[in-house]
Amino acid sequence: MPYFVYILYSEKFDSYYVGYSENPELRLATKHNKGYVKTTKKYMPYIILKTKLFATELEAIQEERRIKNKKSKKYIIQLISGNW
Repeated sequence: MPYFVYILYSEKFDSYYVGYSENPELRLATKHNKGYVKTTKKYMPYIILKTKLFATELEAIQEERRIKNKKSKKYIIQLISGNW
């Protein structure tokens, strides 16, 4: 089953969040924008800015961690505007 790495954006707080899921739109609607995810709760609402498809959950997890380990808003903005 395919998995996606996704980048969310909170315009209200100019904040980004990176995650992975089988269905990013459903996760956004039922978890992130409902306040069920601790790290995104205080920055709601979010929109999905970018997604990238991966063949396996492991690949998606590795990419999510790679992006998060950069700890760089500038890098996330580059991914969004580039060919990620």
